[in-house]
Amino acid sequence: MAELLHVIDDDAGLRDALAFLLEVNGVNARFYESGDAFLAALPVEEGCLLTDVRMPGLTGLELVRELKSRGIDLPVIVMTGHGDIPLAVEAMKAGVVDFIEKPFGDDVLLGAIQAAFERLKGDVQPDVVRLAAEERLAQLSPRERDVLAGVVEGKLNKVIAYELEISPRTVEIYRANLMAKTGARNVADLMRIALAVGL
Repeated sequence: MAELLHVIDDDAGLRDALAFLLEVNGVNARFYESGDAFLAALPVEEGCLLTDVRMPGLTGLELVRELKSRGIDLPVIVMTGHGDIPLAVEAMKAGVVDFIEKPFGDDVLLGAIQAAFERLKGDVQPDVVRLAAEERLAQLSPRERDVLAGVVEGKLNKVIAYELEISPRTVEIYRANLMAKTGARNVADLMRIALAVGL
């Protein structure tokens, strides 16, 4: 990977850990302590962006929107804490290519970065992605689709349960079925599949 990765996180310790991991894996990276610092550095060399969602000042989501408004189209991966799933869903809808939940394994991060670089090079065909997603979702029952719609909107299990008039436990079972039938490894995967078909 000779491509450039721009990394934004306000946690100096995490930046140091990422710097080591990326260097060992041959990823050329530049680091910024905030979204504002990244914007101040513009124009930057073309590449991909890895940003935290929650930061002082400009959040990761606000940064994505600001870049879009300036016509800057970098593939963006957001890092998120477990409680930030609705935020991450919002970020996916705003156009980020992936989100990864902290704490994440090295392989998860490197896989997301590789996919973002492929997107940058235009190696991903939108129609192929959409057709593959449609194929996966075709296996879902109507009720599983209802639960998926709630997940895509960033709703909690208990909210989905209340709206569908089923128990939260039943929602959990449907969610597990969703993951199994679609082959999604995590919520980010599920989101990508749903968004690819325009859900």
